[in-house]
Amino acid sequence: MYRIAMKKLLKWKESKRRKPLIIEGARQVGKTWLMKEFGQQAYSDTVYINFDSNSRMADLFASDLNTDRLIMGLELYAGRKIDPDNTLLIFDEVQEVPRALASLKYFYENAPQYHIVCAGSLLGIALHEGTSFPVGKVSFLKLYPLSFKEFLMATDKERFADLLDKQDFEMITNFKQTYIDALKQYYFVGGMPEAVQSFAEDKDFNEVRVIQKRILAAYEQDFSKHAPNEIVPKIRMLWNSIPSQLAKENKKFIYGLVREGARAKEYETAIMWLSDCGLVHKINRVNGAGLPLKAYEDLKAFKLFVLDVGLLSCMAGLRQRTLLDGNDLFVEFKGALTEQYVCQQLKTIEDLGVYYYTNDRGSCEVDFIIDTGEQVIPVEVKAEVNRRAKSLKTYREKFSPDVCVRTSMADFKREDWLINLPLYAIGTLTKFPLV
Repeated sequence: MYRIAMKKLLKWKESKRRKPLIIEGARQVGKTWLMKEFGQQAYSDTVYINFDSNSRMADLFASDLNTDRLIMGLELYAGRKIDPDNTLLIFDEVQEVPRALASLKYFYENAPQYHIVCAGSLLGIALHEGTSFPVGKVSFLKLYPLSFKEFLMATDKERFADLLDKQDFEMITNFKQTYIDALKQYYFVGGMPEAVQSFAEDKDFNEVRVIQKRILAAYEQDFSKHAPNEIVPKIRMLWNSIPSQLAKENKKFIYGLVREGARAKEYETAIMWLSDCGLVHKINRVNGAGLPLKAYEDLKAFKLFVLDVGLLSCMAGLRQRTLLDGNDLFVEFKGALTEQYVCQQLKTIEDLGVYYYTNDRGSCEVDFIIDTGEQVIPVEVKAEVNRRAKSLKTYREKFSPDVCVRTSMADFKREDWLINLPLYAIGTLTKFPLV
C-alpha cells in the first residue's frame, strides 16, 4: 500500500539537520506499518521496540539517560549491534515510557548519528499533558487515514491518481465517471488502512463494515481505558453526537445536541481529549479574512468532524445501496458526508490552516476558509452539481479574495473569480496557480 508520507520519511533520512522523528496519528491509521516499511525500504537493519507493557524498557530508561548506556541496553535487547548509519530505531507506543520520550533530547544533542522514529496511538494526549518531551529537539509528522489519491492507488487506479497530479482536466473530465464511482466507494470505505486493504483485495462492502465497526469498538474501549473516569461518559456522548451535528443545515457544533441543557464548560475537556487522540478535527470559525487567519479565530464557534469519512458513514448506519445508488434516504446526509470528505482531504495537505466563516448575522456561511501562508481561499462545498454560490459572492464582495473555489460533482471550470473544482480533485487545491 502506497503512503505519501513515505516520501517525507525518505527526505527526513537524508536531512543534514535530522532530529528524532515523532509520528502522530490516531490508532489504526497505519503508523507501525509505515515505520516498519520505511525501515525495510531505506535501511539494511531495523530495531523495533514496542514500549507497551515492556518492563525491561521501562527499567532501562528509568535511570540516567546517557545515550551510550541506552544504546548498549538496546543492543542487548535486540541481540545485535546497532550501526548508527544503517539501522533504523523504532520506538512504538513510546508514550508508555515517558522517559523514553525525554531521552530524544539527549539523542539529538549527544548522538545525532542515530536514526530514531517514534509513534504511539495516544501520544497526542501524553504530549498535551506535559510529558517531559524535548521541545525543538524533535521533528513531527502527522499521519492521517489514506487520502482519496492514496485510495485510488491502493485500488489499482495509479494512472488516475497521476492524472489528478498533472491536473490535465480535459482528460480527467473524459474519465470523470471512474472518479465519481471511486469517490462513492471512498465515502463508504474511507481511508483506514485495514478497511482499504480488505476492499482492494475482495471488493466486499460488508467485510469493510465489519472492520469499521471493530475499529469504532476499539476507540470506545480506549475511552474507558485511557481517559479520566469523570469524562468518559461525556466523551462517549459527544463522539456519538457527531453524525447528528453534521447532518444539520448549519454544522456549527451545538452542545445541546449532546445533552439537553449541556454547556461548553462541561465538554471542553472531552473535545480536547478526542482531538489529542486524533479522532476528531476541530475546525474553528473565523470572522475576518486577513493573514494569518489564526488571528481572526472565534474559539467559541467550531465544527467537529471525525477522522475518517468511512467511519462516519458507519457511525451513521449508511447502507451500501443507499450510498452507491444515490437513494433518496441519503439526501439529508449527503452534505454532511461530502463536507467530512473535503475536510479530511484538506487536512492531509501540509501547512494548510483550515477554518470556516460565518458573518455575525449568520446569513453568509462559507464551508471552509483555508490559509496557505500566502493567500486566503474560501471553499464552498456542494454535494451535487449545484451551481449557486450565493455565500461565496457575499464573502467576495466583503473581502475581495484573489480567487474563490466551489467544489462539487460539476466538471472543472475556471470563471472570472471562481474555480469550479470537482470533489474528486479537491486534494490538488494548492498545486496549481490560483491567481
